[in-house]
This record gives sequence, structure tokens and C-alpha cells, in this order.
Amino acid sequence: MGLFAFDDAALLGIAAEGTPCFAYRLETAARAWKSLRAALPERIRLAYAVKANPHGGLLRAFAALGSSFDCASKGELARVAALGIPGSRILFAGPGKRREELALALGLGARIEVDGIEDLQILEVLLAGPGPGMAGAKSPLRDSLRVHPRGGIAEGSRIIGGTGPSAFGVDEEDVPRLVAEAKGLTRVRIAGLQVFASSNELHAPRLLENHRASLRIARGLADLLASAYACPVEEALDCIDLGGGLGIPYEEEVAELDLGALGSGLQGLLGENPWYRGELVLEPGRYLSGPCGVYLTRVVRIKESRGETFAILEGGINHLLRPALTGQAFPVRVPGRGEAEEKKPYTLAGPLCTSLDRLGTAVLSRLLPGDILAFGQTGAYGFTEAMGLFLSHDLPRETCL
Repeated sequence: MGLFAFDDAALLGIAAEGTPCFAYRLETAARAWKSLRAALPERIRLAYAVKANPHGGLLRAFAALGSSFDCASKGELARVAALGIPGSRILFAGPGKRREELALALGLGARIEVDGIEDLQILEVLLAGPGPGMAGAKSPLRDSLRVHPRGGIAEGSRIIGGTGPSAFGVDEEDVPRLVAEAKGLTRVRIAGLQVFASSNELHAPRLLENHRASLRIARGLADLLASAYACPVEEALDCIDLGGGLGIPYEEEVAELDLGALGSGLQGLLGENPWYRGELVLEPGRYLSGPCGVYLTRVVRIKESRGETFAILEGGINHLLRPALTGQAFPVRVPGRGEAEEKKPYTLAGPLCTSLDRLGTAVLSRLLPGDILAFGQTGAYGFTEAMGLFLSHDLPRETCL
């Protein structure tokens, strides 16, 4: 897909309208969605992870393509509800769901992915009372359970929380106890599973190994539910959410995720699990929105300090926090500069009063104040993840093209 969604002429034109700014190319986002959809088995549903980038233009583009949406807050639910899509295309997850958020999700008809018995107990009470959407809710309400895996995750795969203690979901070894508690609830019923087992994974075999572990957990959960609810194993689960984790490269020499291998591998996993008749869900966020975005900012000044050259920019971690969190920089270039120009290394610093405000290092054409830098792959985990209010600098503008 390339590391930059726009060519130099387009980047300079966008920058002329004002910097700092984020620009999102909708054609690139749509192409990523269509390519992924075409590579996957029909039984897999795509739910865009809104946390990656909640910009309305992107949400509308994905909604028009038929995407479902993975939401994790009241604000994300409201943004997706404004699209006018059916509630069946909304999933609601997150480790700290408040009562009002669960009530909103119920009213929208979203599929709720619970993180523990507390979520189920709140839903039980909500379903017993009046309120928008409550009277029409199916009883018992079918929810999914997020499980934190005990093991089986591919070596080298990055998982939120690791496989040790975690704030997310129910520990795999505690699932039998939770199912026993949930059996006493009459208005809600566990009928699905969510396991999030990767983050920015570019190696299809590792993703598939993690998904195989998720299906192993699913079979164990199905057996417990079949016993608790006196139903066939084949009817115990109707949804297995495999989470996200589909990666994108941040360097030119890094290979992209092999969608063909991922799609055929998932088809194979379905064949290995004939007991399961429901759908699989994938929650791509970064994969769909990351490549469509660029961040443009100008150089404010050049500073030499004890043998190191700093380019101090209009924006730093108040606009792009990811480099400080992960140690991995976004790709960067100077639009309009030729490859043959003399280059030198720069430390890219922002305008904040903290030594944490670094966007990485890069070898670039010689910079002067006023020069424009373009950061690629910033359509995901960009502005809305950043420290936008720190020091009260102006917020960057955002535009969809």
C-alpha cells in the first residue's frame, strides 16, 4: 500500500492550506477494506476498530462499504450511531463499561462483549426496567465474553497485557466459575467469545496461531455453555471475535501482511472446527485507516546541541504520541526534495516543555525553518491518541480527501 497516501505535489498543496494538519485519503482506506474483505472467507465479518481513528469521514466511508464497527466508549457508540446503521453492525467492548454506556449499547441493539460478571449483572438489571430499547430487547440477551488467554499465543506476538495479569477480560482459568455464576441470570446469556491476541502483527502464521488458540478457548467455552444451558455444543456460540492486530509496516524494507495467507489460513481453521457454525469477527483498525493518513508539520527552528542536530517542529507528541509509547517512529520525508540532495541526521522534537517530546530520528535533506515534513501511516493512532491539550497549543486540523 505504500507508506505515504499522497504524492509530493498533493502534500505541498495540503500544507499550503495550513499546518499542522492530518489528511486522510478515503480512496486508500476503501482500497484497504475491499482488499481485506476479498481475501477473507464469507463467514468472517469486518468490524472497524473505531479507536484507531474515529474521524467521521472515515466512519462514513467504511459504513458505505458495509463494515461493522467495534466501539469501546459512549463517545464511539454515539459517533457510530450517527451513521444510521443497524445495531447489529455495532459491537461494544472495553474493560470499564459504565451503566449508562451499557444502557446506550442496549438501546442501539449493539452486540455487547462483557469483561466480567459485573457487566452481566448490570445488563440483567437494565433489561428488567424501562428504557429505550429495553422492551424490545430479545430475552435472554445474547452477549459475548472476553477471555484473557492463559497461553498458546505465538512466540514473538505482541498481545495487550501479555499473558500475565491483565485488566482485560476474564482469565481463561476463571471462565468455568464465571459461567456457573452467569447461569443464574435469566435475562442475559453468554453466547459468544472475544479474544484479542495480537497488536500490529505482520506475520500471517503468527496471527493464525493465535486464532487457533482462540478457537481452542472457544471450544472449551462452548462445552461449558452447552452444559449450563442444556443445548448442543453447536448452538452454544454464535459469534467468535478474534480481535484485531493486523499490522502495517512503518519502514520501506518491511514486508506487508500477506492477506492471501491469512484468508486461506482462516478458511482452514474453520474446516478444523466443524462444531462451530457461527461467524468469525475481525476488528481491523490500524490496517484499514493507518495507510490512508499523513501528518504535515513545519520546522520552527534548527538547533545544534553537543554534536546533535535538532529540528524543532510545530507539533510533537501533542499530535503524535505513538513514537514515545512504542519507540517506533512514523516514516517521514521532506516533500519536494530530491533524493540526490545532501542529507544529514536530525532528532525530530516537538514544541512541548518535556524531553519526552520526540518523534524519532531521521536522515533528511538539509532542513530550514519553514520546511514541511510529512509523516506517513498516521491514519491510525495519530491525533486522538495524542496529548492534544498539553501546553494548550493549537489543535491540528483534519481533512478527508
